[in-house]
Amino acid sequence: MSNKVKETDEKPKRSFPGGAGPGRPKGIPNKMTTSVKDAIAKAANDLGGPERLVEWAKEDPLNERAFWTSIYPKLLPLTVAGDKDEPLRVEIVRYGLNPQRE
Repeated sequence: MSNKVKETDEKPKRSFPGGAGPGRPKGIPNKMTTSVKDAIAKAANDLGGPERLVEWAKEDPLNERAFWTSIYPKLLPLTVAGDKDEPLRVEIVRYGLNPQRE
């Protein structure tokens, strides 16, 4: 018996179990994700929409904190990039530090 591996330039053939295809094309949303988002949007609307969300955020400082830290960031882009001519500038500001220790 030989333990040699046959070298070849051929790509292995893909076989999909049960005749399944390669899957959903890129950019096509998952049907379940779309229906869940629609259900959540309907529930939010039925609960009072944006006006109720503002009321809720103002009811308690913890609610407002949850809005700014968990809800609002979902609207922000995942990547922030600068322009070659005007790069992003990061400025670190410290608050509440003892001025004698600086």
